[in-house]
Amino acid sequence: MKKYLLSLAVLIAVSISAKAQFSLGIKGGVNFSKINTDNFNESTKTGYQVGVFARVGGATYLEPELYLGSSGGNFDSNASPTGTSYSGSVKFTTLNVPLLLGHKFGSSSTNLHIMAGPVYSYIMSQDKNFPQNFNAAYNDFGHYNNSTIGYQAGAGVDIIGLTADLRYEGGLSKLNSNYGQRANIWSVSVGFKFL
Repeated sequence: MKKYLLSLAVLIAVSISAKAQFSLGIKGGVNFSKINTDNFNESTKTGYQVGVFARVGGATYLEPELYLGSSGGNFDSNASPTGTSYSGSVKFTTLNVPLLLGHKFGSSSTNLHIMAGPVYSYIMSQDKNFPQNFNAAYNDFGHYNNSTIGYQAGAGVDIIGLTADLRYEGGLSKLNSNYGQRANIWSVSVGFKFL
């Protein structure tokens, strides 16, 4: 799957005309993530994101990104198989590779923009906090896939060399199929274009 996404990115980049605008920048922000799970109450976990991005194109552009992020979720079970309530949490450190298609409304230096596209996420580390009785009641609950595919969609503003985005990320593949766990993330980021 990684090879296909990389090949698609290269083909799109090559197909854009030689006169296309190009910019490169850094970005950072905050995430508000939740993992939707069958038969559990979920709550939000706050995390971060930091990385690099590029934009290739004019009014319509391609935006590949590479960033390190943290996400996760808190879980609460009111009705377990044993009749006992359980709670737990997980925090992931992930390497994320979105490939977004965007469109600008306004001038090249000051504009509003929208974007959407797929994102590949690789879990680099997991910090799980599940009590022993939780694991006994919910076998394999905390066994997560190493990588997932999702989508991002959002909007933002560019003011000269600064850019700010608000995005939603949804999971297309599950973190854990046994309990229907999918990541959902809202993120706010600010970036600086230095090229």
